[in-house]
Parts: sequence; C-alpha cells; structure tokens
Amino acid sequence: MQPYEKLVTVYPDIIETIRSASRQLVRELGFMGGCFAGTDLSPSSVHALIEIGAVPGLTASALGEVLRLEKSSVSRMLQKLKISGYIIEREDKDDSRAKRLQLSAAGKKLVAEIHAFANRQVADAVKKLPPGEDHKVADGLRLYAEALAPEGKPFVSLPTAVVRGYQPGIIAKITEMHARYYSRTSGFGRRFESVIAGGLASFCDRLEDPRNEIWSAKQGDKVVGSIAIDGEDLGENIAHLRWFIVDDAARGGGVGRKLLSNALAFADSHRFLETHLWTFSGLSAARHLYEAHGFACAEERPGTQWGKKVLEQRFVRPGVR
Repeated sequence: MQPYEKLVTVYPDIIETIRSASRQLVRELGFMGGCFAGTDLSPSSVHALIEIGAVPGLTASALGEVLRLEKSSVSRMLQKLKISGYIIEREDKDDSRAKRLQLSAAGKKLVAEIHAFANRQVADAVKKLPPGEDHKVADGLRLYAEALAPEGKPFVSLPTAVVRGYQPGIIAKITEMHARYYSRTSGFGRRFESVIAGGLASFCDRLEDPRNEIWSAKQGDKVVGSIAIDGEDLGENIAHLRWFIVDDAARGGGVGRKLLSNALAFADSHRFLETHLWTFSGLSAARHLYEAHGFACAEERPGTQWGKKVLEQRFVRPGVR
C-alpha cells in the first residue's frame, strides 16, 4: 500500500472535508472564471501584479518560481500586462539578458484596488465567524498552505513586524542568516562568518550611542531579517548601513524594503551627510533595491576580506539637505 493510500484509509473524513472546502474556496474566490478580485484579469495575472508590487525589480524567472508557472506562460502573461499598461520592463544593469519588472502608475492603482477588494472579501467572511474562530482559520490556512508547498519553497508568509533595538539572540541569528545564505550563493566560509559575528557583537556594545541602531524583522517569534545603521565607524557624519539580510523563508515578500525604509528614515532623521554600504558584484536584486532607494555605486575594487576574492562595491546615498 502506498503512503498516501494509507493516509486516505486512516483519515478519510478529514481528507474529504479539506478537499471539499478547497473546491468551495476555488469557486467562491472566482478561480473558475468570471470576475476575479474585482478585475477582468486572470487569477495568474492578478497574482503576478501583486508579487511585482511587493518586490519591485522582480525578474520574470523569479516571478515564475513564485507563481509555479513555466517560462512560456509567464512570458505570454507579462506581454499582455505590458500591453495593457500595468507593468514596465527595465534592463538589468548587471545582466542584459534579464528584465526587471515594476508596476506602472496604472498598475499601482489597480493593485491598490485589488487589495481593497480582497480585504473587503476576507473581512465580510471573517465577521460571520464566532468570536475567536478567526485566528483558527488564519492559522489553519497558513499551516495547510505550508504543508502543500514543495520542500524549501514557502507558500505563505506570516505578517512581518520590524522591531527596533537589540533583541536577545539576534547576534547569533543574524550571523547564521548571513553564513547560510552566502555559503550557498557565494561560497563564503569560516572567515566570513567570523567577520560577521565579531563586527556585529562589537557594534551591539555601541548601541547606547543614539547614532547607532539595529532593526529585526520578525514573523511571530522568529527573526527573519535584519539591518543596522552604524553612525560612528566611518566618521565625518556618514552613516554606514550594515548587516542587511533577509532569511530564505521570508525573501520575496517585501521584508527587505521594510527594513531598508526604516534604516534610511533613521539616517535622514539624524541628518547624516551620506549613507554608505559595502556589497559586491553579482547581487543584482540587492543592487536594484539599493538604487531604487537613492543609492549609486561610487567605487569598485577587488577585495578578499570575506575569505574569497570578489569585486567589492561601495554604494552612496546623499542625506537630506
């Protein structure tokens, strides 16, 4: 007997209830045709616009992974959205073969209307529930969606809160997020992790200075991102943006933009002349995010401080005058 056959035998009522409820959801939400989210667009097009709005600069390839669609389907859908005037394609500065997607003014307006429609739809349903049942529904849907998702590809993100200031355990967690991500994507190892851990620990000992601050992105009790402004180490009234990372499970949901916005608002409120950050060539999505927030590449040079030779880049953002 196959594993799924055994489960069907043991839990027949639960499985049939979930399948029946899923079919009802599909019908009620408009996936079978007709009006979807208050638009005349297909469900995949509506979802594409929402994802592009959440992560400006998303590539077509990344969008296909999020939506679980093949390349040809994504290409046809994006062409229609471009003709309709809802999206804009821009060439990637680091890779001319890649196109970065963003909403046009019309696209932003439509996405705002989609969110308003969906919020009303959910609110109208939730208010019919007995007191306290709304949390059960939210938790149940999240758990079920996560269980459906392929291994390593989260389907639903929890609401993200950006918390200012030191939190117990963040030195270890931020170091771990950096070490795991850059080990996988850039081949960095022990040297990189040691530099991150040592620098971050030293910085946290200087948080009493009002020019220094750190933020954590949290989903429930889990830290899924971080960013810091070091107002001391560069001197000359220049802010240093450091330890900017988003966990794999939360990437693509706008967490990075939330963190960056908080850090830059802090830098502007303290009237720093400039904000600097160091990164390295090849991180196209990060570069696009920096440039969208007013940074420009001011310097490039080979470096080995991370334990591997890379082309380091210094980005600069002018302060508020």
